Amino acid sequence: MDSSTYILDTIRQEITENNLQLKALIQDIDECIGPLIELQALNNAGRSKISTLRKLIGKLGDAAKENKSTELEKEVVLQREQLANSMDSFKKANLKSMLAIEKGAKEELLKPKYPESIVRQRQKRDKENMATMSSNVTDQLLSISRQLADTTQKSAATLESLVYSSDSVTGTQEELKVTSGVIGQSGKLLAKYGRREFTDKILMCFAFAFFIFCVLYIVQKRLF
Repeated sequence: MDSSTYILDTIRQEITENNLQLKALIQDIDECIGPLIELQALNNAGRSKISTLRKLIGKLGDAAKENKSTELEKEVVLQREQLANSMDSFKKANLKSMLAIEKGAKEELLKPKYPESIVRQRQKRDKENMATMSSNVTDQLLSISRQLADTTQKSAATLESLVYSSDSVTGTQEELKVTSGVIGQSGKLLAKYGRREFTDKILMCFAFAFFIFCVLYIVQKRLF
């Protein structure tokens, strides 16, 4: 196994491992019902995995460009599409978890367990927490949306590159067909000229022999 194949296999293995870890985190976020700090920790871990995956897919894309491999370019497009789907699931899981935490906070507020003053204090504190949570989640969703847009744009650029490569390959095939036809025709002409040259040599030999015969005949007649 050469070094380039080993590097590609290593990148693929890391992409697979990080994809599985990201899916596990998305599942945890989807089932998270609080507290908010737990959701934030899961989000940080998820964003870290997404960032790692983007870097790994970028390395795979660089290898595809360096090796000029159409198969690798297709694999990069598929990996980017998978990442975009995972990021979409990440976004939906966050929304679901945020709604669940908000619902739990409202239910807790409605429970008549404490004196009115304490309830008011908790309501105020919970409102502040909810505002902070909403702001954080909004920022996270905006970041995910930007990442999705960037991934989609890169996928479109890669597809355009693949289309251009396909057109170039088709054009090269047509040029090779034309060149092959020209070479074949040239071969036929060279064979034809070779046969003609051989015939000309034979005729020249016969002509020279006939000339010698005539000279000898004339000399013989004059001498005898």
